[in-house]
Amino acid sequence: MNLSIIVIGDEILLGQVTDTNSGFIARTLGPEGWKLKRVLTVGDDPADIRQAINICMADSQLVITTGGLGPTKDDLTKAVLTERFGGELRRDPAVTENIRRVFSLRGLTMNPLTADQALVPTSCRVIQNRFGTAPIMWFEEAGRVLIAMPGVPFETEGMIAAEAGEEILRHFRADTHIAHHTMLASGITESALASRLEAFENSIKGRGHLAYLPVPGYIRLRLDTTATTKEQAEATAEDMAADLRRHLGPHLLYDGDATPAELVIEQMRSLGLTLGTAESCTGGNIARSITAIAGASDIFAGSVVSYSNEVKQQTLGVSALTLAQHGAVSEPVVQQMARGACRALGTDCAVATSGIAGPGGGTADKPVGTVWMAVHTPYGTESRCMRLPGNRARVTDRATTEVLLMLYTTLAKNSGKNLAE
Repeated sequence: MNLSIIVIGDEILLGQVTDTNSGFIARTLGPEGWKLKRVLTVGDDPADIRQAINICMADSQLVITTGGLGPTKDDLTKAVLTERFGGELRRDPAVTENIRRVFSLRGLTMNPLTADQALVPTSCRVIQNRFGTAPIMWFEEAGRVLIAMPGVPFETEGMIAAEAGEEILRHFRADTHIAHHTMLASGITESALASRLEAFENSIKGRGHLAYLPVPGYIRLRLDTTATTKEQAEATAEDMAADLRRHLGPHLLYDGDATPAELVIEQMRSLGLTLGTAESCTGGNIARSITAIAGASDIFAGSVVSYSNEVKQQTLGVSALTLAQHGAVSEPVVQQMARGACRALGTDCAVATSGIAGPGGGTADKPVGTVWMAVHTPYGTESRCMRLPGNRARVTDRATTEVLLMLYTTLAKNSGKNLAE
């Protein structure tokens, strides 16, 4: 069954706001047998919205729109839908009551513009939005369904995961089930990996598909397969996954889907170790990626953002002589930072970064993008230098990924407890 998503809003089209709704909807409904046909992004223009609806309704059993349903005058989706599916706008008492409930919970007074959100087309069935004021509208035409959702991600995600998603499953009986299996690969380029896996891809033709999803620092591999039952799809996916593991060999980083921070947290828990960070060029980004994960306090003690040489010396114990001889962006300095972080924070392990994120500050010997990184563990201190491409934000993010993966692989190698197996 085909699913199309229409993302509505000038702010999305102009890049002022990033669309996250379409990805969430696809990830949620994909395993239930829905094939994503397309995602269209249109501005707040009635003609463009109308054209997008006509395109999607022509070949998709389910169309979901997000956005254009707020209380402001530039939210035109409701008017287009009334024109497209017929009927007239009438005030729905249940929606009015829902708006009052939401405003009461927020300690606000309902104003006329918000009250007008209770005007809904008589041609639709309303699903109350438990997370906001804009009602969710369900339209049917010739066996096809269009669901108009709000643009606020919190509201759309909440309702797709609850009432709206459940109603979709009740209305449609999926004739196809999709199973996914994700693995992470590292230490190899995407082209070299494709050559290595050519025989594997040939062997799964007709049974499944392998997608390459490169991320700076590693490659996500996603296996997809379809079957008439959920059990059959999952069994086929696991069979293909077992074969993929053999073909990946030493390049298998992790059997599953996880961020580098999640990998490290799981590994540290397994080994009973604690972690701290000493960050210069990454400016706390490593700590942020770790603490963004619930429960990270199990293993994470804290971070020293040692941007100045004075902090490197006074807090981390980096030698003034070493700084003078080698500079802050150097192997001996970053090693001393890692060891100093363990002492200062009382942890078993630490990672450290020092580099030139740009756009200025580079030299012939140390151009912009030069980053020294180190990991200190109970097995010793290891370090490496990388030349990372891109702007300041990209260098910072890539350095964060690389040093976390460096810690993960260092512990796996020395502890003999590789979580990829």
